[in-house]
Amino acid sequence: MKASHHDIDPLKKDELLETVLRNTAVRDVLDNAGELNLPDWFVGAGCIAQTVWNKYHGCNLTDNITDIDLVYFDNTDLSFEAEDKIISTTKAALSHVPIPVDIKNQARVHLWYGRHFGYDIKPYASIYDALKSWPTTATSIGIRKEGNGYKVFAPFGLDDLLNLIVRANKVQITEEIYNSKVDRWTSCWPELKVIPWDKS
Repeated sequence: MKASHHDIDPLKKDELLETVLRNTAVRDVLDNAGELNLPDWFVGAGCIAQTVWNKYHGCNLTDNITDIDLVYFDNTDLSFEAEDKIISTTKAALSHVPIPVDIKNQARVHLWYGRHFGYDIKPYASIYDALKSWPTTATSIGIRKEGNGYKVFAPFGLDDLLNLIVRANKVQITEEIYNSKVDRWTSCWPELKVIPWDKS
């Protein structure tokens, strides 16, 4: 798998953004998050991939999206209180968005990951380091508004996402977590082409 975001095909990036920005809930978060002064932030993961999957399944673009992941990176204060303050402020600013917004400081993930998933991980070095670890190639993606345009970070490119391919990114997740995600996703989006764990 290629792991460079520098060579994203401009036409594929345009195709992605054209679809994602028609999801008014995701667009609302993208367009408002920049006003909140979050350090090194992205909207990413499932809400981006699932918007694309909804388009190709002929669904409403918000169907079956359980949350919108808004992530940022601040390693200057790893306290729960600092993150909680940002979560509260951000949720209040985005309270009009019809899908719950899940806000996480990626610099703190290692502090709770072991309790939640049963095994420890190393601290992320940056927001990009975090995105490169996300569970599948199609969901390892982040978008943020920059000026009048949008920055797309996709360490594994956009081919799997735009071709409805689900492939494990084995940097961090387990086979059990992958299969659990696949089971839910294929029940909602049956046209997905799932690459089995041992073939990923």
